[in-house]
Amino acid sequence: MFDNLSERLQDIIKTTSGKKLTSDNMEEALREIRRAFLEADVSLKVVKSFISKIKDRAQGEDILKGVSPAQQLIKIVNDEIIELLGGENKPISNDGDPNLIMLLGLQGSGKTTTAAKLALTLRKNGRKPLLVAADVYRPAAVKQLKTLAKQIDADVFFKEDCTDVKQIVKEAIDYAKQNGCNSVIIDTAGRLQIDTDMMAELLLLDRMYKPAEKLLVVDAMVGQEAVNVAQTFNEQLDITGVILTKLDGDARGGAALSVVYSTEKPIKFTGMGEKIEALEPFYPERMAQRILGMGDIVSLVEKAQSAIDEKEALELQKKMFSKDFSIEDFVKIQKQIKMLGSMDQILGMLPIPGISKKDKENIANEGENQLKKIEALINSMTPKERQTPDILNANRKRRIAAGSGSTVQEINKFLNDFETMKKMMKQLSGMQKMMRGKGGKGGKGFGMPKMNPNMMGKFGRRF
Repeated sequence: MFDNLSERLQDIIKTTSGKKLTSDNMEEALREIRRAFLEADVSLKVVKSFISKIKDRAQGEDILKGVSPAQQLIKIVNDEIIELLGGENKPISNDGDPNLIMLLGLQGSGKTTTAAKLALTLRKNGRKPLLVAADVYRPAAVKQLKTLAKQIDADVFFKEDCTDVKQIVKEAIDYAKQNGCNSVIIDTAGRLQIDTDMMAELLLLDRMYKPAEKLLVVDAMVGQEAVNVAQTFNEQLDITGVILTKLDGDARGGAALSVVYSTEKPIKFTGMGEKIEALEPFYPERMAQRILGMGDIVSLVEKAQSAIDEKEALELQKKMFSKDFSIEDFVKIQKQIKMLGSMDQILGMLPIPGISKKDKENIANEGENQLKKIEALINSMTPKERQTPDILNANRKRRIAAGSGSTVQEINKFLNDFETMKKMMKQLSGMQKMMRGKGGKGGKGFGMPKMNPNMMGKFGRRF
């Protein structure tokens, strides 16, 4: 998502940087920004308002000391994108005893899957969620929710052969109170299109039980139709927020910008993949930074903190700088990296301005393919061979090559690169000790290891 918009805006920034902005090239920059947003499927009404605000601010603000006019324009664009996306993160409400969360949306928007993802997210935040199967019209809905609940080990409430949604919700609330569940997530029925019967049922649930959250689940892939859906639901039910799904797809991103503007309701979560953990709180400031190519290191760090065991990470870090670092330890590191998401997602969070979508895809694909080859190769080794690769003689290498679909030459290359990496880690350890005052006796150059300038290049290419 936003890749095309991000690439276009970064090109505009690159063209503008270093120039003194005049009224002429300011108009040119704004014209290009307008085109970029329209191509990203942002509605014309939103684009007009956005450009007008940028223009007014650019003409009305004094240039900050030490900041060029072009940098000031970038700051204004960044600020206005943040404002367009809702200004700030709006956390989900925990009000109510129990706290009721009603999920709304059309069929196919990912509502049932999102219900399970939300339950997992709430549980990580110390809540005890209950999933409620209130979609009594789609035959597979109840079964799907039960399967997902089992997958995340969450409570689920359902009533076989019952089509009275009011009764299901009433009994679910009673069940929640009796079993200590403090958040009740109601998976309501959707339709292929908005109709009177669906809205009447949702309005009845809203008036009877007054949920703290009415979250509209919208498929970002449907483009401008997402705006029409969001407006209709908001007019009828006064939604409290939006969950945008399938943001990892090829959506151009305009839906996110237009939905917030048209409903004046915040995006609370985004679905960034099919995995059950792939639901993220939405931060307008972080998304704006990603759109402008500034990365999102904060989200990457938060993801690492939640996905990676700190104690294990510290132990691995210690091992990396020791002579005992083994191929087995290397495998553990690769598993931890995988827990952060795909290489494409990780690259999107790193501040790499100027990198095109195509280049990013090429880097990600090449890296993923290389890691898969290495993984197959390592999986063909015995535990002993991973711990002590020195025992890998010609016969063992031929066996590993046959088992992993690689060649003996590729195995030798991997082993050489692995040893190079170990040497580099040892040298870095020496540098760290010296910087802490432990590497020498204080004289210039004491304790400073000689670094091979080619090592970092080899490490980056191979690992």
